[in-house]
Amino acid sequence: MAKRKRLTPAVITDAPALETKAMPRYPLGVAPKTRAPIADVAQDASASAALTEIAQTLTDARAEGRLIQKIALDRISDDYLVRDRIAVDDAEMATLVGSLRERGQQTAIEVTALDGGRYGLISGWRRLQALRQLESADVLAIIRTPQDSADAYLAMVEENEIRVGLSYYERARIVARAVDQGIYRTDRVGLVTLFHAASRPKRSKIGSFITIVRALDDHLQFPTALTERVGLSLAQALDADAGKADQIITALRAHVPETAEAETAILMDALADKPAPAAAKQPAQSMAEPPRDLGQGLRYKRTAKGDIVLSGAQLDDADFRQKLQAFLTKNAT
Repeated sequence: MAKRKRLTPAVITDAPALETKAMPRYPLGVAPKTRAPIADVAQDASASAALTEIAQTLTDARAEGRLIQKIALDRISDDYLVRDRIAVDDAEMATLVGSLRERGQQTAIEVTALDGGRYGLISGWRRLQALRQLESADVLAIIRTPQDSADAYLAMVEENEIRVGLSYYERARIVARAVDQGIYRTDRVGLVTLFHAASRPKRSKIGSFITIVRALDDHLQFPTALTERVGLSLAQALDADAGKADQIITALRAHVPETAEAETAILMDALADKPAPAAAKQPAQSMAEPPRDLGQGLRYKRTAKGDIVLSGAQLDDADFRQKLQAFLTKNAT
């Protein structure tokens, strides 16, 4: 009898249990793609290039004077240049101090790097003085690299011309001082260079006031109060008469004016060849002397009562004040 064929699979009871296949950890069983090493290299190279570009941009901005930096206030030297501004209106300074106190410094000053980690002030003298009144520790500044002293003086003048106009006398005086220091060969060269952007009539008026600076700078106590009309008349008289300067100086010495109005009256009388006012109209005890620069950031002035007043950034130095006090004490005994 033939054997029947098995139609169902044989059951093997002694075989080891089959391992169950683990379910995939990713949706639909698709694993994420792995990054090729070249992608990491490209990303690192891109990041490095970006950092290099930023560093170069900052370097260029610093070199070109486009980067505002925070500098310690005591590292700024006020006397790097002879300042063009002679006097500061107290009301204007009070307004500036109030603005800085409430809103902080909104506009950077301009300085240039000096030896020993110090910086010389080019422009922003009023802001610097206001911050010192507020006892601020730092100042926001742009570090310039002028080619020479002439370039630095030009930067100072242009900044003041844009922001706060100077008197004609102050404009003329900075030209004269720059020439005296050898920055420019002549008054004419200094005038045309420093005020190249001014109109021809304006430069002509400044040139007239240079005549007054040369003749009377050490003898006028209120030079910034000279109006355009009085100044031009005075300059014309000084040019026409070589002895007019001596006549005016004699009148100013004999009757030291205590106000700008009194000084203007003396000048006008001298221009009209009128005799000087009677001595009784001026205090006999008046001992005033015109203010003058002593150098090293110091300015000297003697009042009508005989008091001597020293001012300037040099007095911020405690060591200097101590030496000055010791000197005065020694020589007073």
